[in-house]
Amino acid sequence: MVPGPTIVPERVLRAGMMNYGSADLEEEFYSLFQETEKLLQLFFGTKNKIVIQTGEGMVALWSALRNTLKKGDKVLAVSTGIFGSGIGEMAASIGCEVMYIEHPFNSGITKWMEIETAIQSFQPKMITAVHCETPSGVINPLTQLGELKAKYNVPLLYVDAVASVGAELIDADANHIDLCLGGSQKALSAPPNSAFLAVSDKAWDIIDEINYVGYDALKPFRNALENKYFPYTPSWVNIAQLYEASMVIMDDDFSDTIKRHKYNAAHVMESMTKMGYQPFVEDLQFAASTVSAFLIPEKYTWETFDKKLRSKGLAVGGNYGPLAGKIFRIGHMGSQSNRNLIDPALEILKDLIV
Repeated sequence: MVPGPTIVPERVLRAGMMNYGSADLEEEFYSLFQETEKLLQLFFGTKNKIVIQTGEGMVALWSALRNTLKKGDKVLAVSTGIFGSGIGEMAASIGCEVMYIEHPFNSGITKWMEIETAIQSFQPKMITAVHCETPSGVINPLTQLGELKAKYNVPLLYVDAVASVGAELIDADANHIDLCLGGSQKALSAPPNSAFLAVSDKAWDIIDEINYVGYDALKPFRNALENKYFPYTPSWVNIAQLYEASMVIMDDDFSDTIKRHKYNAAHVMESMTKMGYQPFVEDLQFAASTVSAFLIPEKYTWETFDKKLRSKGLAVGGNYGPLAGKIFRIGHMGSQSNRNLIDPALEILKDLIV
């Protein structure tokens, strides 16, 4: 029950057990890529072109920055946790001037007046945020952020949706998101071999202007499908698994999948609280439907708690940075948003709190 990579369903594993042809030569690959793009557009809530890259989700996070920013550009990093601050640090490493609007790790985005004032005075080229902060189990509101982006004509809004796409509503277009980033190994429950991002027309214009060159360059993808010419050999097996994982969601119905995640997350939160575990997120309106975080009981260290759980057959997530050794996380996303897995895990956790 770790918060990703999640358990890969049998049908997705089987999609990776075939000898595919050369993606550069076969018409079937281009059809599969196009169908996969349509599904990802649905999950993101966008009509924008989707770039699918070979690599783990961090490839998309880095490429979205490197392809649209240059030294001296201003970035407003709205942070509610380790990943939110980390994106700002990534932009700073490129040479950007970064302003941080930081929130407590156990809260979602709430400092709207401060954010609006910062946009007015700092005039950033890009605003960055994380939709689901997996280390702390926080889901962030995006609507108001998108409204501020549009109100002040900020060129780019960058959103890390790696831990939410396929399980939470994102509405990238309605929320004015220019770069919406995802990964295959969280709620989609595919292996960690594909990163993908929705790119707006405004972002494509800036990508053309920056003209970044590298493995993670986005510009060559703009017309790759139409021209049937990719910048490097596409991994057919990765696309096949991503497609199959997306179809698992569609077979359940996407709206029902979202409801199931919310229902199971509420079940975990209510059950754990009744047992005596303390939720890390104080205001449950900011509790994610894909991962729940709780304080480690005082009688344990993380090491002893983890060892005890593993001795009973359960693996959960620890944590990083300032949260290391303080909280643990239950991943109930994708294939793990399943009562047949959740309820036995809760029974084991109940035994440890008494």
